[in-house]
Amino acid sequence: MNIHFIGIGGIGVSALAKYYLKHGCKVSGSDLSSSEITDGLKKSGAKISIGPQKAENLPEDVEMAVYSPAVKKDNQELKRAFSLEKKNKILVKSYPEALGDLTKKYFTIAISGTHGKSTTTAMIGLLLAKAGFDPTVIVGTKLKEFGNSNCRIGKSNYLVIEADEHFGSFLNYWPKIIVLTNIGKDHLDYYKNLSNILKTFKKYVLHLPKDGVLVANKDDRNVLKIRTQSLKLQFKIQDYTLKQKEAKKLREILKIPGEHNISNALAALTVARILKIRDKISFKSLSEFKGSWRRFEIERCSLKKKKIIFVSDYAHHPTEISATLKAAREKWPRNKILLIFQPHHYQRVFYLFKSFVGTFKEILIEKWVDNIFITDIYDVAGRESKKIKKKIDSKALISAIKNSFKKSMKTLSENISYISSNSEKDSQEFREITNRLKQNLKGGEVVIVMGAGSIYRVLDGFRKKNKFSTKKG
Repeated sequence: MNIHFIGIGGIGVSALAKYYLKHGCKVSGSDLSSSEITDGLKKSGAKISIGPQKAENLPEDVEMAVYSPAVKKDNQELKRAFSLEKKNKILVKSYPEALGDLTKKYFTIAISGTHGKSTTTAMIGLLLAKAGFDPTVIVGTKLKEFGNSNCRIGKSNYLVIEADEHFGSFLNYWPKIIVLTNIGKDHLDYYKNLSNILKTFKKYVLHLPKDGVLVANKDDRNVLKIRTQSLKLQFKIQDYTLKQKEAKKLREILKIPGEHNISNALAALTVARILKIRDKISFKSLSEFKGSWRRFEIERCSLKKKKIIFVSDYAHHPTEISATLKAAREKWPRNKILLIFQPHHYQRVFYLFKSFVGTFKEILIEKWVDNIFITDIYDVAGRESKKIKKKIDSKALISAIKNSFKKSMKTLSENISYISSNSEKDSQEFREITNRLKQNLKGGEVVIVMGAGSIYRVLDGFRKKNKFSTKKG
């Protein structure tokens, strides 16, 4: 089968493209810009078009087109695909619809929630692989154990997927096991409020069959609401909580820090027990888990003989930011910690503005970091509102954070400042950030580079110029 992917560079869409490549399909695709992901797909045999997405990018022999939910309806490739579909020449599916088709063919384990999806999916996928289940895994991050890929192709009937809630995508999936890590306010440009989020999660849980299992985080009040409403249904419910005895052992053996990761590991352990996997195998697998791409990814560096620890992290929601930085301070109680944060998506910053202000205020008061530098907001192509972009920017966020401190704590507000990211205007990306770091790092600091956008490339700039040697872990 010949399949064309519109928005093939996305972390989810690219995983599906790899799946079909491995199954002998002819794969092509397009994206606005090149990346490690598109480069990797090219090496694997996919034909990739980079730049403006034109109708002629669709191959003449295409049989199915799969598009990212982020692609706008006026996209020329997508319009051409729909035109061909009307003539009964090809199939056109969104990424969630295409993945949904796979969930019906496999014994599917779907991991859902506002936070922790990628890490929990990775833990479960690796655990099943170690236990000999040979699963297929589609996850929203890259894993070293999968050859630095976001997709593992197995030969069994088990499929482990990260099930995203944005745009109601997970309503296309039909799993046998659903894991709910937590539920909170996010993607409010789509959902508008928490009530709509909860309604959609409830509808999603109803996709479980009679012999299905809901794995629920009992520590999360919104998951508890879904759990309580689900008690009348016929499928089973298995809870996990930080209060259970296994949490103590996981704190001793887990390599990645933070209580949120203990919770993620408990979810993985619960799924393993449902599948009758012995605890000995589960604990060994979890103890060996090194984390995933941009989830508290640590590099120990030497910059002009100065010993520096760099951490790259994907956190972009207030709850994730808080949990990650609290874990960082617990791991490095005596080091000076600097945070470089790139806000992700103007609409997220706009709708969660008060939460961002409260979170950064708490971070400075609790001294989880010593200094915060906030860059320009990362513009998510195809998903931004022009009206909102005029109302909000990073300087407004910083000003609100500073103004939230009482007079007696004003000195703390001096520890947060704006720093230009120069990601679009300057060919030497993040030059101001790298220069500031070079000037101010004295040795012994922990530098956390955080955000879901392009901010991780700050470290790439250092590597390309050979300014430091790196030792992972």
